[in-house]
Amino acid sequence: MKTECFDVIIVGTGAAGLTMALEFAGEFTHGDSHTKIALISKGSMNEGSTFYAQGGVAAVLDEINDSHEAHIQDTINAGAGLCHKESVEFVIENGKSAIQWLIDQGVKFSYEQHSDNYHLTREGGHSQRRVIHAADATGKAISNKLTQQVTQHPNIKVFEHHLAVDLILSPHHQNIGSHSSTDNLSDNKAAKIKQCVGIYLLDTKINQVIAVSSKFTVLATGGASKVYLYTSNPDSSTGDGIAMAWRAGCRVANMEFNQFHPTCLYHPKAKSFLITEALRGEGAKLKLPDGTPFMHKFDAREELAPRDIVAQAIDYEMKRTGSDYVFLDITHKSPEFIKGHFPTIYEKCLEFGIDITKEFIPVVPAAHYTCGGIMTNLDGQTDINNLYAIGETAFTGLHGANRMASNSLLECLVFGQAAAKKITQKLPDCECKAILTPWDDSRVTGSEEGVVISQNWDELRRFMWNYVGIVRTNKRLLLARQRIDLLKREIDDYYRQYLINSDLIELRNLVTVAELIVNSAMQRKESRGLHYTLDYPYRDDKKFLKDTILTPPDFISNP
Repeated sequence: MKTECFDVIIVGTGAAGLTMALEFAGEFTHGDSHTKIALISKGSMNEGSTFYAQGGVAAVLDEINDSHEAHIQDTINAGAGLCHKESVEFVIENGKSAIQWLIDQGVKFSYEQHSDNYHLTREGGHSQRRVIHAADATGKAISNKLTQQVTQHPNIKVFEHHLAVDLILSPHHQNIGSHSSTDNLSDNKAAKIKQCVGIYLLDTKINQVIAVSSKFTVLATGGASKVYLYTSNPDSSTGDGIAMAWRAGCRVANMEFNQFHPTCLYHPKAKSFLITEALRGEGAKLKLPDGTPFMHKFDAREELAPRDIVAQAIDYEMKRTGSDYVFLDITHKSPEFIKGHFPTIYEKCLEFGIDITKEFIPVVPAAHYTCGGIMTNLDGQTDINNLYAIGETAFTGLHGANRMASNSLLECLVFGQAAAKKITQKLPDCECKAILTPWDDSRVTGSEEGVVISQNWDELRRFMWNYVGIVRTNKRLLLARQRIDLLKREIDDYYRQYLINSDLIELRNLVTVAELIVNSAMQRKESRGLHYTLDYPYRDDKKFLKDTILTPPDFISNP
């Protein structure tokens, strides 16, 4: 791996990364069996967000009662004015073929009872039933099947337990990951165009960093919800791709829009267990601890309002009543229906002594989805040559100020396929020319001060939850930025003095993401979608009907 040059390195093994790998492998026409694709997983392959996704994939499959136009309009409405129509149309118009691709790969979706038709459910923001699913474990079904296909493909080499540290740019640019790197930018204008030529990876089993060369690098690293104290995401959602791309010189956009899923199971022993929105799609009601429904006070769509509205309503009622949670009630459905459509949730709740066929489910909002990310075009290309970003780590313009339910897996599939096709077209004209600078840790030592990392990790996630959560104010954002400035100095100092490990790398990425979120939120002096501030409680289309774009200091615009 140290000496081999890959045609493409794909960082991430969720729906986007797996789709990209299989599509690219399928496009291969070189005729040899030599491995050309490196697929990188920071843990085991099924530890990402895709595996835990319950709901489904939104696509227009019932063309009698539904249409592309309706799905496009629903998405734009949920996005609170900031969706890029070209991106929305591109994703939705490719929805049916993406679902068929999954079916062709062997993914088994749920059928209607006693019917040959797939069962379609409805979730928040959707005007029609268009969410295809595999019971309440759609992500698991997709992840398992695509993982099986990937591991059997001779042109894909999988590297588990490898954590991306930093991108490696062309020799004319600073290799920002190395402890000993220096900036030797050429005065030649053509040489200043940034190009990604590889990546530094930390083998977490032996704690050794290696430099790996590639013609193309694809970031499919997922979101950054681990920056918050409470999240529905797995521990791997630490914003690695966003932070690496920002350090390398990519622009990011709309980082202030962090979606909080309204219903995460509230139980001291239940870590990050999501209660899918599909329950509300089947008529589940949100209720106060005394059993009183409340969503009718906030939106005419009640429980089927977009997630930002539902999460803000729950947050408001929890603070008003002083309760730690609210309830979700699906008991009006028969036990057979509940167990048949939501077996995973039924069994998990039963483990904690909650029989959802008879009892209400205690729920709280939790950080769930990063709507902003690395800016890309419709092929997944970033600001840096030969560097692509797909899935949750990318900003494509699809989601706007609020992601509509079940559009995310669809985005992963469509952009995974689009990036694969574009890279395949460009591959014949690309060669591995770079001699990579080895990772240099000769001037750092091991540390016995691990408490510094754990303390900073906890402090960061706690003040991000309290100051930059569902409801924000100018004062809270300012306090958060002050704390981030201090933490950044401490983390950078630690990074330069000691040998790195996975906790330090993830903490370094999280504090970068936190800074991007806060700086974006401070620029948006209005309330829109997932960004709600008490200082500017109303939407302002005259000044802020636009994306929040952050540009790194060393940004170079490619011609």
